[in-house]
Amino acid sequence: MSIVAIIPARGGSKRIPHKNIRDFAGKPMIAHSILAAKACGLFSRIIVSTDSDEIAAVACAWGAEAPFRRPAELANDFAGTDAVLLHGIVEAEKLYGPVEFACCIYATAPLLRPEYLCQGFDLLRNSGAATASTVTTFAAPVFRALRTDERGRLKWFWPEHANTRSQDLPQLVHEAGQFYWVDARRFQQHPDTLHDTVPVLLPRWAVQDIDTLEDWEVAEHLFKRLHGL
Repeated sequence: MSIVAIIPARGGSKRIPHKNIRDFAGKPMIAHSILAAKACGLFSRIIVSTDSDEIAAVACAWGAEAPFRRPAELANDFAGTDAVLLHGIVEAEKLYGPVEFACCIYATAPLLRPEYLCQGFDLLRNSGAATASTVTTFAAPVFRALRTDERGRLKWFWPEHANTRSQDLPQLVHEAGQFYWVDARRFQQHPDTLHDTVPVLLPRWAVQDIDTLEDWEVAEHLFKRLHGL
């Protein structure tokens, strides 16, 4: 069985320069994703999809491989992760033969744990779904959201739920941004990760988007607490 990890990591991050290889708790950020992928023991290949020779060198130093460079049209601010994953699978098959399952692991997921990857793979195979994607719950009920009006005054976004008890509202989830698994054949035929997807539910304390320096500081604090640092 050929199972590959594809880690998208383009250069040119604007909000946090060199985000993918910037030091995070003593290691380049991308190293945490690579080490989790290695530790789970599932992958025959851990491939970094990048347009940057610098990122490729760091990734290879930490045990991944970067056998191709991502084309410019997939290395801009508008390129979607699904398109990058599809390109990575196609290139991997050119080099190494058929891929049965692939896992897109985000380069900025330092809270990722190997057991989550194994859990996602088991869910994908046992469910018969095309995709398994990480999600987590919202910290507060979404249907009790507030907004400001044109006068700057608070208003209910959904006024029909102003008096609905929290326990009577549906439980919603959002993307956790750590990884998603795909059945490679079905994904190449239908590259839309939400058309047949099962959730890999992660605890909120294991999830942190890293888009700003404040996000970075929060993630590093969580990492250090989780690892006793």
